[in-house]
Amino acid sequence: MKKNIFTLFALLALLVLAACGGDDKPSTEAEGNEGEASGDKEQYVIGVTQIVEHPSLNAAFDGFKKALEDAGLDVKYDVQNAQNDQSINAQIATNLVGDQVDLIFANSTPSALAAKAATDDIPIVFTSVTNAVEANLVDSNEAPGGNVTGTTDNHPEAVAKSIEFLKDELGSTKIGMVFDSGEQNSRVQIDQAKAAAKQYGVEIVDAAVSSSAEVKQATESLIGKVDSIYIITDNTVVNALESVVGVAEEHDLPMFVAEFDSVARGGLGAFGFEFYDIGYEAGEMAVQILKDGKKPADIPVQVPQNLRLLINEEKAKQLNIEIKEEWNAELK
Repeated sequence: MKKNIFTLFALLALLVLAACGGDDKPSTEAEGNEGEASGDKEQYVIGVTQIVEHPSLNAAFDGFKKALEDAGLDVKYDVQNAQNDQSINAQIATNLVGDQVDLIFANSTPSALAAKAATDDIPIVFTSVTNAVEANLVDSNEAPGGNVTGTTDNHPEAVAKSIEFLKDELGSTKIGMVFDSGEQNSRVQIDQAKAAAKQYGVEIVDAAVSSSAEVKQATESLIGKVDSIYIITDNTVVNALESVVGVAEEHDLPMFVAEFDSVARGGLGAFGFEFYDIGYEAGEMAVQILKDGKKPADIPVQVPQNLRLLINEEKAKQLNIEIKEEWNAELK
């Protein structure tokens, strides 16, 4: 009996050793894991941070999602909106990093800056950023470096063409601009506008705000000082664009804008592009990162393509402005 018991224990010991020996080397599935190595997962989690709710930013997000859908990726989105509150904006970035999302889509300069401050590891793709270099998001557009890349909302000729149009086609000599002095995007465009104004011999009269609630009063402060208004891609001001439209209409001032969505909301015209398109292009970058394993550092920042002029035909009629054939404009 004792011998049989000893033999039984010996067999059990051999079985245990055999099982342990099998764990010395990972299974083929775990070792190869070809999907993970190439960046191909069953489902990705993308954290979305957007500074404020308005049509252009929303269109950019729609384009971003469509690019990932077209690439066949299964994506779960964690969408968070700061409603133009910088403390909430920073907290959103911190939360997304804490949740260890696979990628952060930052829709605006403040959103991208907060995300960059929160992580050096998680890839960040931005859009709706005016100048990524001056905002210190990337080292250069050609070689971003770090974990950040994306698409800008500032065509290099858009601001200058807008100032030229207001002067040469509408006869404007004093152009009013309302902007958020705390928004990096806006400071860049204001500087561009002033440089263009000097070139074309016109004057920029600006009015700074710090919140959307101040936009109407700031616009009213321009009355009597300007003969036209130009609204750039400023999130704070565009969020309250109807306030500017109302003041401009009351005083029969032509209002040029920087976004096609803003033309639809009452602007006379814009040299612009579709925000959906720059969102889609940002989505294609996200596909390269998630599916193809590329690094943001190696994907150049892209500026908008196909700058074109869009004119609000109804608004032109209200202002008794003749739409000239040589403008080669699209009509809304």
